[in-house]
Amino acid sequence: MNIADFVLIALNLLLGLTIFLFIFRIVLTWYPQVELTRFPFKAIAIPTEPFLIPTRKIIPPIGGVDISPIIWVGIVSLLREILVGQQGLLRTLL
Repeated sequence: MNIADFVLIALNLLLGLTIFLFIFRIVLTWYPQVELTRFPFKAIAIPTEPFLIPTRKIIPPIGGVDISPIIWVGIVSLLREILVGQQGLLRTLL
């Protein structure tokens, strides 16, 4: 296994973890009483909030529903497929 394979695997895992965190963030929106400042939830809020804050400024919650995590799941999924998918750019170049 060379360095290029390691980079592909690491990027794939990082993007997969990011998607997982955003999906968990979507589930947390169903429970408004959850405090994102407490430990188990803070581990999810800290990495995702820098992405969600600017998105909420562009697309505010619609009818009280925050759709910014849904948008980011789509963006990161698309990015993951384009870069490291079966026919992704990085996989094709290597």
